[in-house]
Amino acid sequence: MQNINNAKLKRQLSLPLLVFYGIGTILGAGIYVLVGKVAGASGFYTPVSFLLASLLAGFSAFSYAELASRYPRSAGEAIYIEEGFAIRHFSILVGLMIVAVGVVSTATLAHGFAGYFNVFFNIPPTLIVSVLVISVGLICAWGIGQSVMLAAIMTVVEIMGLLIILYVGRESFALMPDVLPDMLPALEYPVWAGVLMGSFIAFYAYLGFEDIVNVAEEAVKPRINIPLAIIISLFVTTFFYILISVVAIILISPDELAESNAPLAMLYQKTTGQPPLVITIISLISVINGALIQVIMASRVLYGMSRKNWLPETIGKINETTHTPLVATAIVTVIVLLFALFFPLLSLAKITSYITLIIFMLINFALIKIKHSKGAHDGFTVPLLVPILGGASTLLFLSYLSFSL
Repeated sequence: MQNINNAKLKRQLSLPLLVFYGIGTILGAGIYVLVGKVAGASGFYTPVSFLLASLLAGFSAFSYAELASRYPRSAGEAIYIEEGFAIRHFSILVGLMIVAVGVVSTATLAHGFAGYFNVFFNIPPTLIVSVLVISVGLICAWGIGQSVMLAAIMTVVEIMGLLIILYVGRESFALMPDVLPDMLPALEYPVWAGVLMGSFIAFYAYLGFEDIVNVAEEAVKPRINIPLAIIISLFVTTFFYILISVVAIILISPDELAESNAPLAMLYQKTTGQPPLVITIISLISVINGALIQVIMASRVLYGMSRKNWLPETIGKINETTHTPLVATAIVTVIVLLFALFFPLLSLAKITSYITLIIFMLINFALIKIKHSKGAHDGFTVPLLVPILGGASTLLFLSYLSFSL
């Protein structure tokens, strides 16, 4: 290895690769794993839960887009907090929270992978999880260009899988006029309590757009391409989430969806009467993709924090051959493995969502302060109302959840 000041990350990520990077982690983290869990909480109102989660994530996504344009660096969120509040220890804490989100998110996906893998083979989940996490760590250590290109290929496969589900479930769209009134929740507290809890779980399914900011030092024209990639990724995934949740909830009862660890494979089998071979393989690929991108993100945050002298220099050293932070990648991989082996899927998803809501709230408030103290800039900009709504909505949602969980 070379000295941390000599060896550098390489700018290899174009706008299409950044978009695939974002879509891949959002799709892999969500619809293939948690649609059943959302249905278990909100029942026939599952599409509404996904829509509310997309709105909650949307405000923060646009705030991230402006901040990424202002400060295109690794450890993005920690940098944004530092620029907004100028409190070093607070920035370090947020950086470590981001790493925690990546770790817990990857552990969640490892559980989802085991659920789909057991459709084929009855192998102990601990063995499946261990092999997956170690393999993902090795791929991330290989190189950012290779890792993200592989992620882009897997993202195309993921989208094909969702298109297959929409095709085999196309009869549900003919039923939409009849069932749509039943999908609109009544103005009653017990109903909306379930919808909001479903939104909390579904919110996890939108995580991933914020990961894009942490590869800013490996992106081409980051001040332009990072904001565009964030916005495109969120719109594409929201489109698929709403359609898939509608198809799933019309064709399969919420109770059945909630009990399945491989909900889209079950939907395919019930709809076609055929073994879900293709969709299960695609689901496995999508989960691997989401895990791969989360590990890349978490390791880049550790790298960026090391470069700021917030963590030991060794953590941020870049290998001269792979141009990746090997020590940071190894640390993330080991911690992911420990979480995946000792925590259940739903608990991991809830932990991830809760921590992320806190981070999103802080990021929105940081942008408000930056806009007030530093004024406009010549890159991507959003109206002040966006971070105000983003901060207020996440704060209200956190307050509700604190009394409900």
